[in-house]
This record gives sequence, structure tokens and C-alpha cells, in this order.
Amino acid sequence: MELMDKLTILADAAKYDAACTSSGTVRGGQAGRIGNASNTGCCHTFTADGRCLSLLKVLMTNHCCYDCAYCVNRKSNDLPRAAFTPRELCELTIQFYRRNYIEGLFLSSAVLRDPNYTTEQMITAIRLLRTEYHFHGYIHAKAIPGADPALTYELGLLVDRLSVNIELPSEQSLNLLCPDKKKAAILAPMAQIRDGVVQSKNEMKLYRHAPKFAPAGQSTQMIVGATPESDRHILNLSAALYEKYKLRRVFFSAYVPVGDGKRLPAPVGYKPPLLREHRLYQADWLLRFYHFTADELLSDDHENFDAALDPKADWALRHMELFPVEVNRADYETLLRVPGLGVRSAQRILTARRCGPLTFEGLKRLGVVLKRAQYFLTCSGRMMPGLRVSPEGVYRRLAGLEREALPQPEHHQLSLFDASQAG
Repeated sequence: MELMDKLTILADAAKYDAACTSSGTVRGGQAGRIGNASNTGCCHTFTADGRCLSLLKVLMTNHCCYDCAYCVNRKSNDLPRAAFTPRELCELTIQFYRRNYIEGLFLSSAVLRDPNYTTEQMITAIRLLRTEYHFHGYIHAKAIPGADPALTYELGLLVDRLSVNIELPSEQSLNLLCPDKKKAAILAPMAQIRDGVVQSKNEMKLYRHAPKFAPAGQSTQMIVGATPESDRHILNLSAALYEKYKLRRVFFSAYVPVGDGKRLPAPVGYKPPLLREHRLYQADWLLRFYHFTADELLSDDHENFDAALDPKADWALRHMELFPVEVNRADYETLLRVPGLGVRSAQRILTARRCGPLTFEGLKRLGVVLKRAQYFLTCSGRMMPGLRVSPEGVYRRLAGLEREALPQPEHHQLSLFDASQAG
């Protein structure tokens, strides 16, 4: 099979792996080496000068010995199969880099033969890329659950970031849809990577040239919508993973039907829960940067986010007893909880009010966007002039703003070419 035919198969097979991750590491260019890594980001992350840094995202192979019901690469699925040799993967990566198509590599794999053999193939390819091809760019690799810890450690010494897919939000769902995978086998490498990163940092303090283990940390991904877990369950799991395993990111992937198994949502009429995925990402942002906890955002009597509102607005409307907030007295933590106020806006407010009381006009001059925030703020004890606030009215207005902000189905990407010229 030709190399480009393999690329077509294995790049398409990798499209369900989330890789929208900033690199999280800095490694400058060196004489005799190709590429560098920058914490400005990779794949779907924009640098200050407007560049989008991209990764070559492929599988080592889509031959798999597992039969996970939700996975397009499961062994019972009839589809074209391919596998890169380590040398082929290196040649492909270098060719793409030299054409300025990519800044780095995102390498995952189905499990060929067994986890150890698959990991050995990935290690061989990445070691070749680092030593023989002198590739100094960003590499993100998926650790294979069940592989020998020594192999996972060796892989971590070669890459910038490791990730282990937790796959599904509960052990019950994992047993139902992935009978060959076990929760303990997934969590074990996550703990190993966490400990390896801590050990590496401690060694770096003692010896400057100590080998770095996964310097950009680890991430994970879980599928949303293939099983019945609530948003609350998923968010609590995410918070626990951040706390226990020190993850950099938890990625959510809306389930896309790739089969008609009885254990999966019926493919007829089923639409991937992309909006739900979007709401979970927004909630994840609140956990990481806005000091919310999972139990604050959702509760026993409210287990799923309102799809019509962003999670912060959803929370605020359920806690109207906390609002309105007086902008001239509220502390930083309180300002962060106001819908429509971000980290930068809250910091600007704290700085500006040292010079005197703020008004709504003053907030506008600071660049604070009041479309949402105006319903939850007062300036010197007064609401925005002419504004009437009731929970029902605010809900309708905020839901309307969300509809305007979200892409509409009838909106299509503009073509660079006239339709009549399309061949």
C-alpha cells in the first residue's frame, strides 16, 4: 500500500481523537535540529501574530484487537486497515514539516496485537524522529492502557505530552461498551504519568540536565452521549481527574454513530450532542479559571445544563439571591461569578475603581461588555437606567443572546471560489 493511501486511512481514523491543545512547553530551536516547541500552542491555538499552529494527527495503525462498540476501529468493523512502519511515520512527519504544513505530531494508535507491542512501535518511531531525524518540535502521544509501566515511562521521555483516554464517564458504561478494557488499567498509567512528571520536576531542581518526562503534562478524553450519564456526573468526574491526576485538560467528544449496536443510541435520526459538548467545555473553563466547583454548577435537582444558556448564566439564574452585585465593592471572586464578566474585565474593574466610583458608562469605557452583565450588576446601588429585571425576562434575553452567538445550521463556510467554477 502506498504511503499516501495509508495516510488517508489513518488520518481519517484519528479524527475522533481530540487534539485541540496548547503545547504547554517551551523548547527553543537548536543548531542541527529541526523545529521547536512553544507554549503559545499547537493545533487550533493561535499565536499573537495570528498563526494557527497545526499538528499532524494520525494513528500508528487502525488494526485493533479490541471490540469497543462505539469505536470505528473496533475489530468487528469491516473497514480498510493500514499501519505505518516507524520509518514511514518519520518520513511523513518531516515531509509535512518541511512544507510548513505542521508544527508537531499527535500520535495515537489502535491496539495491534497487545498494548506492549503497540507502545514499542510508537517508541521506535518517535525515537527515530528525535535522534536520527533530529526533530525538535512538539509531540503529543497517547499512552496505551495495559502497557508495561517501563514502556510508558520510556515514551514519556521522548514526547512533550502524554494522554490516556478514559473513554466513558463510568465503569458501568465501560464494562458495557468496552468489555476488553478495565477501569484500573486506564487509571494506572494516569497515576504513573502524574508521578513521573512530579519526579522529573524534582530531579530538574537538583540537576539541570536531568531527562524531562512529559514536560507538558497529561490530558484525557471522554465520549459524551453514547451512555446515559448526566452532565453532573461528567463534570464531577472531570473535577476529580484534575484534582487526583493533575491533568492539564479534559477533552469531551460528542458521540458520533459509527455502528448500529444494540447498546448504542439508534443511528437513525440521532444527532451528535455537539451543543452539550460545547456546554461541558464552557463548564470545564469555569472549573479551571473561575473558581467554581462541580457541585456548585449542578446539583441533585438540576443534573444537566440548560442547553439554551451558557453554564454561568444557568447557575446565576438559579441563584438570583446572590445578585445584583455592587461593582464598586465586590471582591474579585464575586465579580468572576457575574455572567458576562471574564478574568480580564474583573481585573480592570478592580484597578479602575481605585480612582473613584464606577458607573455603567465607565464600565463601557473599560471595555466591559454589558449585554449579559447588566442584569446582575449595580453601580453605586443603582441598576442600569431603564432596565427591568425579572427571572423570566432575563432568561428570555440571555437565551436570545445565546441563539445569536451560536452558529446556525443554515450558515455555511464561504468558498474561495465561485460555485460555477467548482470542478
